Amino acid sequence: MIHSLTMSQPRRPSICYVVSSEMTVRAFLPGHIAAASERYEVAVVANSASRDFLDQLGLQAAFHSVAIARQIAPWADLKALLKLVRLFRAQHFDMIHSVSPKAGLLAMLAGWLAGTECRIHIFTGQVWANKKGWKRWLLKQLDRLLAGLATHVLVDSPSQRDFLVAEGVVSSAKASVIGVGSICGVDAEKFKPDAEARRCIREDFGIPESAPVLLFLGRLHRDKGIADLIAAFASLSQQFPDAHLLLVGPDEGGLLALASAQDAWGKRLHHAPYTDQPARFMAAADVFCLPSYREGFGMVVIEAAAAGVPAVASRIYGVTDAIEAGETGLLHEPGDAAGIAAAVAQLIENPDLRHAMGEKARKRALSLFSREASISGLMAYYEKIRPGRSTGGTP
Repeated sequence: MIHSLTMSQPRRPSICYVVSSEMTVRAFLPGHIAAASERYEVAVVANSASRDFLDQLGLQAAFHSVAIARQIAPWADLKALLKLVRLFRAQHFDMIHSVSPKAGLLAMLAGWLAGTECRIHIFTGQVWANKKGWKRWLLKQLDRLLAGLATHVLVDSPSQRDFLVAEGVVSSAKASVIGVGSICGVDAEKFKPDAEARRCIREDFGIPESAPVLLFLGRLHRDKGIADLIAAFASLSQQFPDAHLLLVGPDEGGLLALASAQDAWGKRLHHAPYTDQPARFMAAADVFCLPSYREGFGMVVIEAAAAGVPAVASRIYGVTDAIEAGETGLLHEPGDAAGIAAAVAQLIENPDLRHAMGEKARKRALSLFSREASISGLMAYYEKIRPGRSTGGTP
């Protein structure tokens, strides 16, 4: 009698991504999750009631809904922590990877309590960077705790890493940057010069084809420097009567009211509260503006660059990695409305300079910050640090 021996397949290593919002997955992680699914068992934890949003994105991953609130909410946070601990103990993930501050703190603490061997968090900016007093101290201590609970720390820009090390949040030996920065890289097929999108967006807002268009895309919040940008445009609108300002994103601080009394240029300020097609707005712009007070990297600058649009932005950590000053864009001091106006005026007055910077910006974005490089770099990082990699795991 011949007996056959069936060899059991080795268990694939597992990884769990933890985020506060479904939008974080949609915006930053589809490529990473898809690539990870080829070699790992993947799970995603998010504060979402939509159990099929991963299927909508074409991603092969288990989904676990945990109500991780964005703001501090002690009772809700405790319940989320306990749910995460139970999940991690039941699933025995080899790695946990968190994104965003609240999700990171809860996931790293839950992973530590559950005994998960490999706990990764990526810092994408610090909410305390431009705060003062006890709020800055408290939020900074929470980031220190987060970094201490993580076994591995990633940072999405070299200058942000330097800032965190200098502030004593994490040691230089513990913190790493994938490639030259960015959490996800830029999709060159999506963000590119697009004459048809440029025509359509301008037509939708009644903007002439020849008019210079300044674009901001993101949350309309004071930390993003929107009040400074509006003040700068008040000056620019007199100097350049054909210039238009296009603000795309939710008005979280009621900042559009700052422009309500400006009848002289009110018709040249446009607002779109939401878009799921940011690349089309990038293609419609001549200058991208990011007058932010704090950024982890400034990925929107790279997306605009891939569309051939130079940037005018704050000289702060994170953004200085996204812009090669004087080559792919111009920098100004944060909070300096006059500096914003002067930099934008320089680009409006010199179309040749603007176009040359746009071409350099696109070339730099595609060569240094491609999505493919970001994904392959993170997968290589996982293989370097994952438990059991030298004992017969997946190569």
